[in-house]
Amino acid sequence: MGDATHDPVYAEIQGPIVMVGFGSIGRGTLPLIERHFRFDKSRFTVIDPKDTDRKLLDERGIRFVQQGLTRKNYEDVLKPLLSGGEGPGFLVNLSVDTGSLDLMRLARELGAFYIDTVVEPWLGFYFDDKLSNADRTNYALRKAVKKEARKHPGGRTAVSCCGANPGMVSWFVKQALLDVAREIGLDFEEPGARDREGWAKLMRKAGVKGIHVAERDTQRARQPKPLNVFWNTWSVEGFISEGMQPAELGWGTHETWMPKTARLHKKEDAPAIFLEQPGAATRVRTWCPTPGPQHGFLVTHNEAISISDYFTVRDKHDEIVYRPTCHYAYHPNNDALLSIDELFGAAGRIQPVHHVLTEEELVDGADELGVLLYGHAKNAYWYGSQLSLDEARSLAPYQNATGLQVTSAVLAGMVWALENPEAGIVEADEMDFHRCLEIQRPYLGPVKGYFTDWNPLTDRPGLFKEDLDESDPWQFRNVLVHDH
Repeated sequence: MGDATHDPVYAEIQGPIVMVGFGSIGRGTLPLIERHFRFDKSRFTVIDPKDTDRKLLDERGIRFVQQGLTRKNYEDVLKPLLSGGEGPGFLVNLSVDTGSLDLMRLARELGAFYIDTVVEPWLGFYFDDKLSNADRTNYALRKAVKKEARKHPGGRTAVSCCGANPGMVSWFVKQALLDVAREIGLDFEEPGARDREGWAKLMRKAGVKGIHVAERDTQRARQPKPLNVFWNTWSVEGFISEGMQPAELGWGTHETWMPKTARLHKKEDAPAIFLEQPGAATRVRTWCPTPGPQHGFLVTHNEAISISDYFTVRDKHDEIVYRPTCHYAYHPNNDALLSIDELFGAAGRIQPVHHVLTEEELVDGADELGVLLYGHAKNAYWYGSQLSLDEARSLAPYQNATGLQVTSAVLAGMVWALENPEAGIVEADEMDFHRCLEIQRPYLGPVKGYFTDWNPLTDRPGLFKEDLDESDPWQFRNVLVHDH
């Protein structure tokens, strides 16, 4: 389980710690906080509506509050826990159905640090048929956080969307870009941590047309999945929610075609588009090192928008001259794949039983999660984590490979926040990727890069007529798996 005597202690959390949510990610984050921070255990509180794993807290002497946070009660519940005593507290939001922006705003008002892994809305948002599909996008959720950052710049650091993805993958993109730039022989200096314009210009100079957040989860359960049960290797509620949102992607300047279901946002220079169809029913062609070519789900994620936005180049007239396409391309583990197929096959009826597979219930496999930078002179380059279940078990308790990639990113984000206490509201793209990966890397297994000659036109069956763009293999037209 790792040798605690040799684990670095990165910082002291002087005030109270409040963890909202004690599901698979909360459980896995707890031992990392214990290993890597000094803190007053008597001021550590965990809040969750379920007490399934309360024993882990009781045996540690950590306070547990069995409570679901709502729009009406969150201030009354959190204010007393984050106030009083000396030093700034830390609100660690790892829950579903909690309004991230409201919790972030409250934490900053109280002088507390804040971190989450997703811009989470209050209960009901994802399935609200009174909202337009545009209003149900991650673009809309992110837009509200960016507005808050502009309205209240600086101040206590709040880290938005800092899990594996969104989060870690933004740090991978920068390292991958440096690798590509060196491989193709560019003469360049690495941009500074806060030089957004420099990073964007480097990506343009390197000829990168776009990025897939390309993931393959091969973790296998010991028992077969029963009917009418949703199994996953991470939050079932989280996967269903984002899978039922519209498919969404950062939209690059090289694209010449849009699907018939594509819709633009009202803001003309918005970095994203969305499709009038659910992400978990939309598939794309992508590539990961172990399986090679694969189909993945185009599930909406914050990083698809934030990465495209971050690497946008504008001219002196503020016109966009370069922007990469970016989207998630997710192949979940076989049980989650069966679960999604079952859900959509039953006309979108969500299974009554949800279960996250623990490290004891899984027999083997890995979560291969990285970024595929494509369209440059070396075609495509995948860089990421190839963390196996066995290695995850040896590195930290209470989590599988998928969970550890998330919880270790939460750890890195917390350390960075404490080392940069007045950075205001930030996304992973705006953080020092060298420092964050330095903290996270011991928990990621092999972190490697692979160049590949594969592209979306490679090895297609050729048995059916397809409407392709053979002049540019990396057009989204060729990436999207079309229904015939």
